[in-house]
Amino acid sequence: MSYLFLTAGFVFLIKSADCLVNGASAIAKKFKISDMTIGLTVVAFGSSLPELFVNIVASTQGSTGVATGNILGSNIANILLILGICGLVKPLKVPIGTVKAEIPLGLLAVLVLAVSVNDQFFDGYRYSLLSRSDGVVFLGFFLIFFHYSFSLSKREPDTEELDEKLVKMHWGISTILILIGIAGLAGGAELIVRGAVGIARSFEVSDEIIGLTIVAIGTSLPELAASVVAAYKGQSEMAVGNVAGSNIFNIFFVLGISATIKPLPFSPNNNLDILMVIFANILLLIFMATGRKRLLDKWEGGFMIVLYFVYLFFRTTIKI
Repeated sequence: MSYLFLTAGFVFLIKSADCLVNGASAIAKKFKISDMTIGLTVVAFGSSLPELFVNIVASTQGSTGVATGNILGSNIANILLILGICGLVKPLKVPIGTVKAEIPLGLLAVLVLAVSVNDQFFDGYRYSLLSRSDGVVFLGFFLIFFHYSFSLSKREPDTEELDEKLVKMHWGISTILILIGIAGLAGGAELIVRGAVGIARSFEVSDEIIGLTIVAIGTSLPELAASVVAAYKGQSEMAVGNVAGSNIFNIFFVLGISATIKPLPFSPNNNLDILMVIFANILLLIFMATGRKRLLDKWEGGFMIVLYFVYLFFRTTIKI
């Protein structure tokens, strides 16, 4: 059954990602909203649903370590693995607004998280906690980001060409495609995680390793599927916007809701993961400022993928 879940999950993901990207692109063109804005909002939210689902369940069941580890692992995978693969598929031209705003916003989000969860270091408390008040503040940051994303549509015209079929698609059909895509992405990711966890436990792999690798990668698969499909179709703005938006959604929205439901204890060991998220954002900014500026080349994508698996090997084999 675990292998069946895993296979069915991949089928759901690929088909659902195609539906979501097509529906979002059609609406972007009809309502004169840029692909970047759609990627930062609709696609990012839809592909972040697995993280949200996993974290709500983890918070209500008291598995708070899974909640924080899932988000940190997913954000690392989003940048290093997903953008790396997208860069290998086709060099990504990153809009100037993303370099100056969205990527720095993602970096700001993880810095705010680092301060919020290190009460022992900053305040001298006996333990560290992402409290309910922190969760409410995170949701406030999320609302500001959401407002900013929609304001982009008023000043950034959509310059990417879409297939004629998408341009002529009725808005109702586009909406249905988006809803089907979101539901399929969430369901497909859940099937993959369920199957992968079953397989991992059959080989007696620890829950910590499962949370860091399979759960994080599994919940990032919607971002991977949606971004790769968008990159392959030449919609680089949506591919990059989806990743940048998902990372901000994950911290401010998903962790905000999770902490509001139930405060999340934080292990100092996870500071290594926070540092890796910070490093990944800085590395992406460096790549955007060097070589062919604002273009993620294939060699840079390959380097990011290698770095991701080196990190996984170190994190899962070295005792901290």
